[in-house]
Amino acid sequence: MTHVPPGLTYPEAGATARFPLPAGYHHLHETGYVGRGRPVFEAAADAVLSWRLHRAAGIRVPAGTLPAAPGVTVDVSLGLGPLRAAGTCAVVWTVREERRAGFAYGTLPGHPECGEESFVVTLDGAEDVRLAVTAFSRPARWFTRAAGPLVPAFQRRYARHCARVLARLAA
Repeated sequence: MTHVPPGLTYPEAGATARFPLPAGYHHLHETGYVGRGRPVFEAAADAVLSWRLHRAAGIRVPAGTLPAAPGVTVDVSLGLGPLRAAGTCAVVWTVREERRAGFAYGTLPGHPECGEESFVVTLDGAEDVRLAVTAFSRPARWFTRAAGPLVPAFQRRYARHCARVLARLAA
């Protein structure tokens, strides 16, 4: 179920749950292998929905942030000192099914990017567990505009990093 929190910086709330992604944005869709079997899937789903994946992947998420659920806001940041980029996001949808679990969050005013990103864990018929990171975004601040093509390259690298981190967390 999609929830449209007030103040999102883009009109296409929930678009990471369907394809095609909206035009006018950089698109990202990266899938990585996490492991095999129901226990790995359950551990991975819990790590994604509790922000444990984000924290372990190097994203600062404040202690006490509620688990991912529609309408929950989360302050996220990455980097150190004056190179720290921070922003606030709101969860727009979540899913917790027998073979699929995850969420998407969208940007709120002040975030360096404008758009939405989802993190979804799946368990396929062969019992393989995968993490899919899907996003559409465009620069919203001067420094992300100045970074140009470095931002999408960083996003791809970060998505791949998330799958590797989740494999360790769920093992």
